[in-house]
Amino acid sequence: MSDNTQRTSNYDHNKQMNSRIDLAAAHRQAVNDGFVEGIDNHFTLTVPGHPDRFYLNAFGLHWSEVKASNLIEVTLDGQVVAGTGNANLSAVSIHAPMHRRGIACVLHTHMPYATALSQLEDMTLEPSSQNGMILHELVAYDYFYNGFANIQEEGERMAEVLGDKQILMLANHGVVATGETVAEAYHRLYFLERAAMTQMIAMAAGRRRMIANEVLVQSRSILQASKQEFTTEINLYFDAVKRVLDTQGSDYAN
Repeated sequence: MSDNTQRTSNYDHNKQMNSRIDLAAAHRQAVNDGFVEGIDNHFTLTVPGHPDRFYLNAFGLHWSEVKASNLIEVTLDGQVVAGTGNANLSAVSIHAPMHRRGIACVLHTHMPYATALSQLEDMTLEPSSQNGMILHELVAYDYFYNGFANIQEEGERMAEVLGDKQILMLANHGVVATGETVAEAYHRLYFLERAAMTQMIAMAAGRRRMIANEVLVQSRSILQASKQEFTTEINLYFDAVKRVLDTQGSDYAN
């Protein structure tokens, strides 16, 4: 093996290991944030260097048990090609079509406030809070609940509804948050739940006050202009998540 080949091999291995660690950390933080629901729901990430495979939590594990080493590798047609455990059929059905479209990280949960919002006749995430304002234009809405998503045709339909957005609200079901990295997708997931929580509380209290349109336009222009700085903030946030998990003695990176 040449030196260049060896360096490439080492780089790919390190990138895959870091990807596993980040995805495992997201599972553990989701427990801390109250996003977990039994052994259901699923987080996935395309395997670096293998766009036809994704990492997935083995079905039957509680998210507090997920580690970098026990994530399985699954093909886009649902075959487990590395690791021990089974691939949840719903996970493959929902996630594979999105990975097929080049989306790197796909996080699906039934987290409480966003799922409560998905049960309303109008499940729009409103620009009535700062978090809602930031996420408002990233969200697509699927108002057609078709029962359990256990075939890829249903996942393909969901992916079509998502389109070029980054978050998908699933009527009567839950949410999907996506990103180019685990850090980006989890940041969206976390602040989606925060925005949904404050919106539901405000709705229960009475009439909401929306952010003025001129402020929305100005704020979105600022976000677009400072995209690199916002990406840095996202990465800093997820680094902080992993530091807190480390301090707690979590074995997610094992």
